Amino acid sequence: MPRDFAEAAGCRSDLVIGREDSFGAARKQLTRGGSVLLHGPAGIGKSTVLRTLAAEYARTARTVLRCSATESESHLPFLALADLLGPVLDEVSPVLPDAQRTALESALTGRGESTLQRDGLALRLAVLSALRALAVAGPALVVADDLQWLDPASAELLGFAARRLGDTPVRLLCAVRTEGPETQDAEYDRHLRASPPDTRAVRLGPLTRAQVSALLDERGYAGLHRATVRDIHRTSGGNPLFALELGRALAESPAAPRPGEPLPVPTSLRALVLSRLEMLSDEARRTLLVASAGARPTPALLHAAGRDDAEAETAQAAALGLLAPDPEGPTVRFAHPLISAALYAEAPAPERRAAHAALSTAASDPIERARHLALATTGTDPRVAARLAEAAALARDRGAPSVAASLGLLAARHTPADGAPGPDERRLTAAEDAITAGEPDLARDIAREVLTRAAAPGERVRAWMVVIEAAGQAIGEVDAVFPQALADAGDDPRLLALVHYQLAWRSLVVQGDFAQGREDAAHAARLAARGGDRRTELLALAFQAQSETLMGHPDAAATIRRALEEPQDPRVACHHNGAGSSRFRWLVINDRLAEARTAVTALLREVRRRGMAESEVHYLRFLSETELHSGHCGRALELARESLTLARDAGIGEGAGVMQAALAEAAGGDPDRALELAREAVRRTEEDGDAVYLSRAMAALGHAQLVAGDAAAAAGTLRRVRELEAGAGITDPARGRWQGDLAEALVRTGEPAEAMDVIEVTRSHALRLGRGSVLAVLDRSEALVRAARGEHRAAVARLTSARERLAGLGFGLEEARAVFALAELHAERPGRAPEPASYDEAARLFRRCRALPWLRRVEAAVAARAAGPAPVPSAEPDGLAGLASMERQVAALVMEGATNREIAARLFVSVKTVEATLTRVYRKLGIRSRVDIVRLAAGRRPD
Repeated sequence: MPRDFAEAAGCRSDLVIGREDSFGAARKQLTRGGSVLLHGPAGIGKSTVLRTLAAEYARTARTVLRCSATESESHLPFLALADLLGPVLDEVSPVLPDAQRTALESALTGRGESTLQRDGLALRLAVLSALRALAVAGPALVVADDLQWLDPASAELLGFAARRLGDTPVRLLCAVRTEGPETQDAEYDRHLRASPPDTRAVRLGPLTRAQVSALLDERGYAGLHRATVRDIHRTSGGNPLFALELGRALAESPAAPRPGEPLPVPTSLRALVLSRLEMLSDEARRTLLVASAGARPTPALLHAAGRDDAEAETAQAAALGLLAPDPEGPTVRFAHPLISAALYAEAPAPERRAAHAALSTAASDPIERARHLALATTGTDPRVAARLAEAAALARDRGAPSVAASLGLLAARHTPADGAPGPDERRLTAAEDAITAGEPDLARDIAREVLTRAAAPGERVRAWMVVIEAAGQAIGEVDAVFPQALADAGDDPRLLALVHYQLAWRSLVVQGDFAQGREDAAHAARLAARGGDRRTELLALAFQAQSETLMGHPDAAATIRRALEEPQDPRVACHHNGAGSSRFRWLVINDRLAEARTAVTALLREVRRRGMAESEVHYLRFLSETELHSGHCGRALELARESLTLARDAGIGEGAGVMQAALAEAAGGDPDRALELAREAVRRTEEDGDAVYLSRAMAALGHAQLVAGDAAAAAGTLRRVRELEAGAGITDPARGRWQGDLAEALVRTGEPAEAMDVIEVTRSHALRLGRGSVLAVLDRSEALVRAARGEHRAAVARLTSARERLAGLGFGLEEARAVFALAELHAERPGRAPEPASYDEAARLFRRCRALPWLRRVEAAVAARAAGPAPVPSAEPDGLAGLASMERQVAALVMEGATNREIAARLFVSVKTVEATLTRVYRKLGIRSRVDIVRLAAGRRPD
């Protein structure tokens, strides 16, 4: 290894980023007493994972033996064995037979002439005996890195012992380099044969782009554009060491590479491939340079670019391991993207321009021809700039806004200062394409650069709009922009419309003021209409419609119709802030789930076709929400996870994505994961100052707490949601649909009167707005209140009606919850045996929904009933008569001697809920402790 390459590897953090699955598999294997062989290419992170696992397992091992071989020392016999056993030689020597001790000491100290040929059996047995002796005092761990460089003698001895350890508590944790798919099987199979029989081979593969981004952030290379991170990921092939070296080169570079230019490849990485490149003929090297400059090089393209002997020259490169066969076609594929990057970076600038010039006529795609023409040209050239602008428009139409942004910046670079359109106008178009592509940091930097020199009001306001758009949900962080944008807009209605449209978003997101946001949007629509800006008018109308929908305003449907009138802007029509999105919201709130699914599926298809990354993130989330309402919990969970993955990768819409993922996990996944995500959603929205999503994130947290059995925490969280939405003037209960959860949590914590207040207030709004599904859920909640009051017949009637209406509306999960509540009501009815068929129906419905957390609750309820009903006192003490249902149940179980944990398990609530309920029992009964409850049960007054 080159020196700086080795140093970079040695200083890597022990944080195992992107290795959760591999790390978990290896940890599980070691924990159960097995051995592990990590394998993968150089720099993939084997040493990091090995070091972290060793540090963790060393806490339980009595002895840890370590060796780390190097290529330069692999010819020295017994060196690795000396590293492993040298430190413990004095401990094991006394227990070895004389012949074994002599052979081992000779091998380790070099004071004799021990060889495998002369002392083979004695040495083999000595190593095996030494390991067994160490294990007598406690578990031993052998940690060996870079097995491929182990000297042959040490490898033979270690393999002999490993195969014969049997049940001896000695485990091996090793790592070996396997360079490629064609050799890796043979490589690690050979080392597996030299490992204990129970060894598990764990391959480390490349990191994803999001994982590379996290790794760069953790190592201090934060603040890189997402487009740059994408280039680092592509060039490194997901190799963490290569990615870090590229990040370091960028950090040390005085200027970031311009669009179309390669990343700076540091010497440490060039050294890995340049030695092989030197073995190529000059002509073969020129052919590979053309291939490295092309996007999808093929032999035909190379011929068209003037490389007449392309087949023979690429065959020569393949023989040196520089090229690899492509199973999908005739493409000339480099064995690793780094080879292409290093080759291109090493070539002189005139040779690179010549390669691009050849490709500018050879490429068949007009976008590729324009890009190569730009990279072959120096200085400004209006002809080249026009070709690039045309190519950017074509890329935009093809749904590749990121490519359009890159081409637009190239066009600006080749546009003369006095050109029409000017260079800054083209830069702003590129910035807007970057926003569409989900690259807000690049867009923001372009806009701020334009603002340093632009004087024209139109360009300045347009740049300010990019800065605001790039802020996303954290729009409060750019408050200072608005006065400057208004000043630049002057009295131009077109420019003022742009600013007031963004002010509408500020009113909604920062202040949580739906009424003000609606007013600002309506004003923006009027200004845009006066200025003839149909695009901004449509966006403003869509915003107004969305605000009215969420407010429960009677004009919402009419405003949506106005926003859908012709003429339309195709990109606005499918944008996540356009009229199509507003109509989807209106359909969901009005319980028209089938229509909503059809609408959002069509929108998702269109934004994918156009490459609108941010809109894709939102529509995946919207579709997940629709499927969740419909009771398709498994599908909702898949969509929510996909949306969140894209959001995290692009850094857009993460708060909303985390919120929806929490709801989906609570319904169809892991309640603990749901709680974790919901808390993250709350934290993110609070940090962003996002008043719109804060109440929704907290509603998701309250729901997750209720599903997890912590009714007291759910009640506290959802009370705050109620306060937030009342303060924001939100009265439509279909927006967040949290009211039924709050009422249920209050019943479970012994507050039926407050629960009934929530139900009645919400019902009045739901009746006014015609929210059928909300009314049915409220009836389900009221049934719980009536059951707590002993009104069994009325409760059953409410639940039966709610179940039928929810089924008719297609709200599958809410229907299943109503059936489950009905089953619990029948099971708890005094004087009657449980009705297992009711639980069977609830289980069937939850299974149909793939609502796994709820299905587990049904199974737990059935198991508890099968264990027999809890003994009930023959006569309830008079002192308990004034308690609520939950309070009486808890008190009765205390009388039986149940602990708080046992009570929580029996009643499907948290221990905290039991503790809070007991506190209320003590207060109402005027007692101090559990002992006093037992005294009441015995008919004695507490002291």
